Amino acid sequence: MAHFRFARRLLQTGVALFALTTVPAFSQETAPAADDLQAAGVEDAAAQGEVIVTARRRQERLLDVPVAISAFSGAQLEASGALDVTDLANVTPNVTLEVSRGTNSTLTAFIRGVGQQDPVAGFEAGVGIYLDDVYLNRPQAAVLDIYDVERIEVLRGPQGTLYGRNTIGGAVKYVTRRIGDDPTLNVRASYGSYDQADGVISASAPIGNSGFKIGGAVARLSRGGFGDNLTTGEENYNRDLWAARGTLQYDPSSSVFFRLSGDYTKDNSNTRGGHRLIPALNSTAFPVLDDVYDSRGALVAPKQKVEAYGGSLFAELKPTDWLTFRSITGYRKDDSATPIDFDALPAVDVDVPAFYNNKQFSQEVQLLVDTGPFNALLGLYYLDAKARTVFDVRTPNTVTALTFGDVRTDTVAIFGDATYDITPALSVSVGGRYTWDTRRSQVERNVYLGASPFFGGTTAPILRQTDFRGSADFAKFTPRASISFKPAQDNLLYASYAKGFKGGGFDPRGVGTAAPDLNGNGISGAGGDQDDIFDFLSFEPETVESYEIGYKASLFDRRLTLALAGFHARYTDVQVPGSVGQTLNGVQTFVGVTTNAGRARINGIEAEANLTVLRGGDGQRLSLAGTVGYLDAKYTRFIDARGIDVANRRKFQNTPDLTASGTIAYTQPIGDGSIDLSSTLSYRSDSQQFEVKTPGLDQPGFALLDANIVYNINERFSIGVHGKNLTDKRYIVSGYNFLTQNPDSGEYVLSAVPTNPNYLKPGLAPTLGNTGTLTAYYGNPRQVFATFTAKF
Repeated sequence: MAHFRFARRLLQTGVALFALTTVPAFSQETAPAADDLQAAGVEDAAAQGEVIVTARRRQERLLDVPVAISAFSGAQLEASGALDVTDLANVTPNVTLEVSRGTNSTLTAFIRGVGQQDPVAGFEAGVGIYLDDVYLNRPQAAVLDIYDVERIEVLRGPQGTLYGRNTIGGAVKYVTRRIGDDPTLNVRASYGSYDQADGVISASAPIGNSGFKIGGAVARLSRGGFGDNLTTGEENYNRDLWAARGTLQYDPSSSVFFRLSGDYTKDNSNTRGGHRLIPALNSTAFPVLDDVYDSRGALVAPKQKVEAYGGSLFAELKPTDWLTFRSITGYRKDDSATPIDFDALPAVDVDVPAFYNNKQFSQEVQLLVDTGPFNALLGLYYLDAKARTVFDVRTPNTVTALTFGDVRTDTVAIFGDATYDITPALSVSVGGRYTWDTRRSQVERNVYLGASPFFGGTTAPILRQTDFRGSADFAKFTPRASISFKPAQDNLLYASYAKGFKGGGFDPRGVGTAAPDLNGNGISGAGGDQDDIFDFLSFEPETVESYEIGYKASLFDRRLTLALAGFHARYTDVQVPGSVGQTLNGVQTFVGVTTNAGRARINGIEAEANLTVLRGGDGQRLSLAGTVGYLDAKYTRFIDARGIDVANRRKFQNTPDLTASGTIAYTQPIGDGSIDLSSTLSYRSDSQQFEVKTPGLDQPGFALLDANIVYNINERFSIGVHGKNLTDKRYIVSGYNFLTQNPDSGEYVLSAVPTNPNYLKPGLAPTLGNTGTLTAYYGNPRQVFATFTAKF
């Protein structure tokens, strides 16, 4: 624990520096640190509509950043009718952002093949999600709705020398608007198919001449279901959400900036019921439904409810022209009640009521130096996070397996990054991060007749499978280096190396009674040899080493902008979580099996381009934009549960080989405003839900077509019509499988003899339950909605 005491001392030193620099800072008349756009022509670029990003913790033109990054301004997102962060995946190369299974709010994120789709406590995300510089530690409540946003940045590749939390796949930065000097009032209302009815009101104003400014936004987002639950009568895939943000900003002088902000979200949408891809294996009464958005699941308790809130205090002081001090304090909490009926049938057969409870506190301090040719950042990050997952797995004959996982994560990191301009055309950057992670876990697995006490049961367990408490420490140094060269104005060539690290942990679904006797002392069982159980439940950290070369340019009088990147990554000790149905001690249950089974290499290319075909003096404009991402991701080692290397029969999950998009946009001035037309066609090649092929669940390649018409009446009013998935494509984003599969080919194993007298014929064999689980969740169908916007 010495590193945590060191962190506290260092944070106390940072607070002392903060206090010492506050007094002289009030008298400074230099340009504000938050809005200092003088360097590198950023002010002119912003005036011309270029997106300004903070990927390197300072404001720069997107063109000048030697990082693979896609950026979307609030105006772009509004014009495209974007609803939440998952919409960005359609136009960002090699990125997967999807809603995870039975909720509207849990996020599955992958970038360049690296991510994590398991939402239970104990598994850390591979892609970092940041809300106003505060890292969101858990995927619950991370599907961020788009409103009151300044911009969103998507960084690809390992991050860690400039950001609070080390992430190995990449980062998504959601940046809300800062409050300006003038009072504002914005109103946006939408209505569309499936009774979509959204309303957002935001306002801000200075408080006299005190330097204080106050602002806030309230959003009501609702929609009827895409389908129905034929058993309960509830709408399926509906939306029922309230959200709010509030900000108190203080900038009394040009060198002082404080921002206290908070947000709250309450999601009372119904649980998403899955669509069975096969008939019930033990009955003829439940054939496959025609509508993929319909379901038959009967599990309704606990009623789905997601409540998330948090706040942050951002402080930035600039005692001199060349020195900036920042402090970022964050607190977040979310609670989710989520019932998921895995088999999607009325019978109690693999029904899973669940609670997710997460809480985190983070503190980050940064010292930034800018002397012109030399820029440097030194930072310290601390995270104290708690995550609890509790769920029952209810099987036939009233047998229930309870999983209780409680994980405490303490993280301390020191990081730094420096850039030196050797000449106006040549720059080098070096950085490094040292991370200490401590993971303390409590894991309990019990078997009950009927519900567990967490979900209304009153009986004692009939079998204790796991009773474990343990901790593990992980530490790693991860470096970064890059060199960039500008052969001409608005041209950038760069080469970079970065290493990412994700800590290990404990599988909360692990069954202690299944732990092998690794030390040969003959002791086993849930309360037996804790060393054997520790080895069985634990998994080690994973790392990614990434090498990248890139080219960015603005050509032909800024009519054409390009961003090209090629990369090679070595992915080692890949964490592969999973669960399988088994019969232990005569009781049908499931066993969590998480291993560092994999080693892989990832090669890829990415291209983004924007071409202005027509640029008239009156504001008329015709432009084309396109993105392409290609991944050649291959396991070079994958040891399965049998101890066999099956790398040539395993594939990256949630990672299509090819992602692409094309957008055409046209603007025609009319009176005091304009009409903006745009359409985007996006494509994703085939992808697997899991490492092993899962016929039925794996999604073939598909394309989505969107279109937008926006009439900007004048500077204040606009009316838009937006169409999403206009061809009404049905595509799978996630699912569950509990059918016996061949471990090599992935094909389903047929049962030679029916295990239930109701079977009509031999067929698929379930590994858990009687009805067989092969259940899919789908992306949104065609949606058309109109939006009215007023700005005052």
